[in-house]
Amino acid sequence: MAPNPVVPAQLERTVLRYGLMPVHGYDIASAVVLQMLNGGDGDDRRGPRARGLGPGEPVPHGVQPVLVTPSTVYGTVQVEAIVRNWPTGTLPAPWLIVVADVPARPAVAARYRLRALGGRLAGTAYLPYLPALRSAERPEDALADAAVARAAVQLRAQLEGK
Repeated sequence: MAPNPVVPAQLERTVLRYGLMPVHGYDIASAVVLQMLNGGDGDDRRGPRARGLGPGEPVPHGVQPVLVTPSTVYGTVQVEAIVRNWPTGTLPAPWLIVVADVPARPAVAARYRLRALGGRLAGTAYLPYLPALRSAERPEDALADAAVARAAVQLRAQLEGK
């Protein structure tokens, strides 16, 4: 079969599953979540499974949107605004990944909003507080930490329904 001249060969092999939409901009937590969804080890011959989407960038057809936010009240307020304006019927409901910003439960107001939004989301995944994120210079540095690697496996399993 002749290669498609419009789509580069390396993109034809890629099976993009997730479009990552950071609520607070692209920080170390978002970068690590992106690496977690891609397998983190770089040995996946299928290519990347997740790609970060820029502000206003459309979600590619057939890709599951994933919102990433810290567990703060401000973060959940921002998620609420996004979900309230989500184009139902044209896009699948987004997954929400909540990254703990401290080693404690989210504030009561944040927990309330997350519960209230649950019905409008494809699902909610919680990442525990990961101290390695505070000292990581690159996402790869954080993924070398055993706790982050365990969280990555659990996150992928939850999003893939395993």
